[in-house]
Amino acid sequence: MISKRESNKVPLTEKIRPKTFKEFIGQVHLMGKEGPIRKMIEVGKIFPMIFWGPPGSGKTTLAELIAKEGGFYFIKCSAVETSLLEIKNYFKKAIEIFQLFKKQTIIFIDEFHRFNKAQQDFFLPYLEKREPILIGATTLNPSFEFRPALLSRVKVFKFQPLQPKEIKLIIKRASDYLNISLTKEALKFLLNFSDGDARKVINLLELASCYEKRITKDLILKISQEKAIFYDKDGDYHFDTISAFIKSLRNSKSKQALYFLARMIKAGEDPKFIARRLVIFASEDIGNADPNALVIAISAAKAVELVGLPEAAINLAQATLYLAKAPKSRAIYNTFSKVSKLVEERFLKPIPEFLKNRLNLWKQKEK
Repeated sequence: MISKRESNKVPLTEKIRPKTFKEFIGQVHLMGKEGPIRKMIEVGKIFPMIFWGPPGSGKTTLAELIAKEGGFYFIKCSAVETSLLEIKNYFKKAIEIFQLFKKQTIIFIDEFHRFNKAQQDFFLPYLEKREPILIGATTLNPSFEFRPALLSRVKVFKFQPLQPKEIKLIIKRASDYLNISLTKEALKFLLNFSDGDARKVINLLELASCYEKRITKDLILKISQEKAIFYDKDGDYHFDTISAFIKSLRNSKSKQALYFLARMIKAGEDPKFIARRLVIFASEDIGNADPNALVIAISAAKAVELVGLPEAAINLAQATLYLAKAPKSRAIYNTFSKVSKLVEERFLKPIPEFLKNRLNLWKQKEK
């Protein structure tokens, strides 16, 4: 029997982790009635897989459930903490288990993107034979992080951030376990605060339960301190957010553009990168429809260099608002693109005499 003291060492995320597929919350596109992972499980044919998605979306949980429900031996590790040599030993152990007991093993490796492309070669023969079965988890786009040879041997499944109604069910499960209750304001705040990350919410509730049994919004604000936004400066979230920002500007959605600007700044995006994109946008999407747009964008970029954050956020916001409301024209961009294409594709004719430098012509005559 586990003592209370030992039980306290186990995080709440482990205590309330789903034990069956019925208890699993979220990822309906994968685990719903027609979901591809559900179909795999039903026919009893598990392929090597890469689970790609944000933190707290259920990647580890689903891997454990697949192993449990399918009767597989399960080995879980993280590429952050485990060397490739140790993982090689896990694969040897899995093969021995199969030879002795005819029982297949699922090896789950979290943070799989930590292996460089040379190290990924080790997994290729095992993926080919599917013995043991590898499930890797990553928060980064596999297309950028993994070798084509590896990707051709696995099924990549994208996990979505959990929806508010799904987070609400997880809050209920954690609250029941902790024997706590939440005010309506606290629940609403948590749903917005979560950003679809179940782990973030569970950990926050576990900490809140140390203070009170009736959880209020003020208590959550007190212990949460500051909202941490999941963001990768060279990955999907970086490119998706800047894309949303530019498209908001292009569609003249000023409030929406300011919202994505605030998200980038809050997440720690380089303000110089944002300023450069504004300068590009001013010529590319506005051009001579409002020549002053480029002046405003360059001024904001100079202000970023001169002032820096946090004050420069206002300069960026000012430029963002102006560019969003400015008239749009891609005439310069489209025309120059066509001309550039002609230069690339057509034979370059000699420059006509009347367009040449007259000084050079005069020097040639003297010679």
